[in-house]
Amino acid sequence: MRILALESSCDESAVAVLDERRGLLAHAIYSQVDLHQVYGGVVPELASRDHVRRLLPLVRQALADAGTGLDQLDGIAYTAGPGLVGALLAGAALARSLAFARNLPAVPVHHLEGHLLAPLLEDDPPPFPHLALLVSGGHTMLIEVRALGDYHLLGETRDDAAGEAFDKSAKLLGLPYPGGPELARLALQGRAGAHAFPRPMLDRPGFEFSFSGLKTAVSLAAKAQPLDDARRADIARGAQDAIVDTLLAKTGRAMAQTGLVDVVVAGGVGANLALREGLAALARRYHGRIYHPRIEFCTDNAAMIAVAGLLRLKAGGASDDLAIHARAQWPLFDLAAMTPTHV
Repeated sequence: MRILALESSCDESAVAVLDERRGLLAHAIYSQVDLHQVYGGVVPELASRDHVRRLLPLVRQALADAGTGLDQLDGIAYTAGPGLVGALLAGAALARSLAFARNLPAVPVHHLEGHLLAPLLEDDPPPFPHLALLVSGGHTMLIEVRALGDYHLLGETRDDAAGEAFDKSAKLLGLPYPGGPELARLALQGRAGAHAFPRPMLDRPGFEFSFSGLKTAVSLAAKAQPLDDARRADIARGAQDAIVDTLLAKTGRAMAQTGLVDVVVAGGVGANLALREGLAALARRYHGRIYHPRIEFCTDNAAMIAVAGLLRLKAGGASDDLAIHARAQWPLFDLAAMTPTHV
């Protein structure tokens, strides 16, 4: 099978072509960072309009790079949620229209399932069952991945996500958008222990997270004295350490209690080097392995949607009507399980 996939859940327009036997044939992405930077965050209406402009040229580019025509496809997948509903509709409408025009099945894909399955693009995919730490700007979850499509929530954030905590802390320090990567770079210059920010909910059993208090702590530290370069770096280091330590502690607790020692790290925060190093040490302690998608597939992309879409298509998950599916809210745990297989 060969599938075309579109991703437009937020501020990245992306297209990919995936072949079941030959692997990823092409992927193209356009980031809207420059468009939203002046506002300090994503403006949903602007994001939707830019997807309308960018997606069809990206489809042409990806098909050309893959040496593939629409008549050589077996299906078209698209991100149906969760995300910004206007942005989702831009991608979903194009994908459904192309599928209708070529009499192809259309496959609505859950964005978070795409993140969870992104490591299947690598040469050494994770075994099932395993744990997954899903960390992004909108989500922080620990998930027991029992099989393809069979996901059990262990714990999630009660308020801010880890990526949101990175971005908000960066904004309080006056760092440019997008703030998370900027804060991580600045933290490399900071002193460990100069600011001991709270590690919330580590004194309670379970796998829940909470990062809203960190924003308050960073704000108070930033306002306590004038910010020079050294203080800004120390605060950045303290904020990153607090987030990473919390994620590591909860992941280690999940490994100990479930007995699952293979861990998939998915989502944009999974690109953070401090988190990757900490997880590698955790895996050595429990004699397990950490599985990452390559850096370019940690953030939103269409290659991960292609993987999930191809597996869903093979499992009979194509939409059998002409509806354009787009859901701003869509629980991951409503998804049906799939027959265990690999791309």
